[in-house]
Amino acid sequence: MLISIGKASEMLGVSITTLRRWERIKKFMSATRTFGGHRRYKLDEIYSFMNSDFNIKGIKKAVAYARVSSHDQKEDLKRQIVRLKRYCNKHFSNYEIMDDLGSGLSAPREA
Repeated sequence: MLISIGKASEMLGVSITTLRRWERIKKFMSATRTFGGHRRYKLDEIYSFMNSDFNIKGIKKAVAYARVSSHDQKEDLKRQIVRLKRYCNKHFSNYEIMDDLGSGLSAPREA
């Protein structure tokens, strides 16, 4: 099955420009072209690339950050993490979620 460059970039968690660059520098498989010149990628090759060691080293990691300022907001923090996981699963193949339960500003304030 062939998919568009937009769908391929979404699956890999990279931009369309990045896919074009990877094809140009031979980092990624070359695309089949339609009569109109549009790129189409083989779905099984996309899955192979996603699971390869090369992919793990080649794609940057996305980092998501969740934070609340007090222990009273711990449930809010859990909800933030769930939403970030959903988003990252949909948009990135390689990500990490960091969370922080802070206690507000500790720097002295000037009047």
